[in-house]
Amino acid sequence: MIKLIKSHRSIRKFTKQSVSDEMVTDIIEAGQWAPTSHHIQAYSIIVVKDLNKKKQLAQLAGGQAYVESCPVFFVICADFSRLYESSRKHGLPFEIGEAEQIIVGAVDAALVAENMLLAARSYQLGGVMIGGIRNDLESVSTLLNLPQYAFPVMGLCIGYPDQQPEQKPRLPQSVVVHYDEYDQTNSSKEINEYDQVMSHYYMSRTQGMRKDMWTELMAKHFSTKSREEVGDFLKKQGFLQK
Repeated sequence: MIKLIKSHRSIRKFTKQSVSDEMVTDIIEAGQWAPTSHHIQAYSIIVVKDLNKKKQLAQLAGGQAYVESCPVFFVICADFSRLYESSRKHGLPFEIGEAEQIIVGAVDAALVAENMLLAARSYQLGGVMIGGIRNDLESVSTLLNLPQYAFPVMGLCIGYPDQQPEQKPRLPQSVVVHYDEYDQTNSSKEINEYDQVMSHYYMSRTQGMRKDMWTELMAKHFSTKSREEVGDFLKKQGFLQK
């Protein structure tokens, strides 16, 4: 299991081989056994095999062609609609206006998605998570007919790999792991060293065409606002009311 987890790499190119319905069912069941806060199970999984819908989702996700080309595409959603109906059934208030419930739903969805990816990997499949599914939450939700109190968190492409890309180096443990209290004593030095590791990675992967440092990429990423409409969409779906 540890070997499998530590061999992670995002797969964006797939063979033509189909993924069986039995595998899909097993992958979903593995996702369902993820931990969930208070047994809320605040998620839903949309299995997308329809070619036209996958094509539309690929465009909505920013033109990511592998959303269309993968054999099976999942959209993992935070979903409180069942919980709303439970509250109505028992005549109790339905309080999800706080930001806490968005965190609960997003965490549930993320844990489910990671379990699903690991299950797919156990079948020698590969995959990649798609955050671009949040580029246009309104259109994605309309296309998938999502109810009130639900929103897409991420997509997941799976299929048989047709590539074996080099693993992207991670930050050293000394930067991201702290014992007993947060400690930044050596983080600047360690991150500077990591910058060089990532620069070498990009130079190797692109035959010298790129030499980006990690801090450079992060600075560019956070220099502009991202998906500003997400908050308004969440309010429309019944969240962030307080």
